Amino acid sequence: MTETLAAALEREHREIDEGLETYRASRLAGEPDSAALVRAIDGLRRHIYLEEALFFPPLRSAGLVGPVLVMLREHGEMWRLLDGLETEVGRDPGGDTAAGLLDDLVPRLAAHNVKEERILYPQADGVLDGEPAEQLRVFMTTGRMPPGWVCEMARPQPD
Repeated sequence: MTETLAAALEREHREIDEGLETYRASRLAGEPDSAALVRAIDGLRRHIYLEEALFFPPLRSAGLVGPVLVMLREHGEMWRLLDGLETEVGRDPGGDTAAGLLDDLVPRLAAHNVKEERILYPQADGVLDGEPAEQLRVFMTTGRMPPGWVCEMARPQPD
């Protein structure tokens, strides 16, 4: 049996969480695994991309505008934290600033994931069918986020 879209999206959440926890544990052990953190950051950015580019548009069309807008706002908040984490992990992988940013990100991400998993993901297999569902499945298997892409709520606003 093929994995449901909801299950596949949740699996990506767990993989990202595991990378963040690997870094946190390695930092506490005195040997920060910055590669694990970079993979988790990249994975979260890619996951945000797939949601905003492939998953949220059909949900909006199906009338789930409010919940999608909440997720977009939270993506923007997390994106800025990811920017800071990337900078700090390159500068001082085991430093207190990186740890503080991670301490801010992890509970935000956990709360965000719960909302997606309870409200939006159950809609995935009903709202996305045919070509949109196939595009999401293919992207989850082989897709890459376009270089330079930034989530909707973290893009610079025109003056």
